[in-house]
Amino acid sequence: MTLYSYKLINHLCRVIMASALENYVNKMVEIVTADGRVIVGTLKGFDQTINLILDESHERVYSTGQGVEQVILGLYIVRGDNVAVIGEVDDDTDNGLDFESIRAEPLNAITH
Repeated sequence: MTLYSYKLINHLCRVIMASALENYVNKMVEIVTADGRVIVGTLKGFDQTINLILDESHERVYSTGQGVEQVILGLYIVRGDNVAVIGEVDDDTDNGLDFESIRAEPLNAITH
């Protein structure tokens, strides 16, 4: 693959991602980062490099020994190159979860 082809594919991926993110603005989203963190908040905006601006955000810290700890972050920016997965949160389902009883292994960071 030539450098030009790589740049073109990279640009097309960013355009597709940006158009998909438009649907999530002002909605509650959950982000899994490349280093294994889980961050939940209201998506307020993003830029061409998929840097995300979240409001009223918190990190969900999972462990096998105790319930999910929710660390308040407030207004928060996630760098685009650190976003692994993003999805909309269903408020009704999320509000019905008992985070005190959930046990899970923390996610590992992505290795290349």
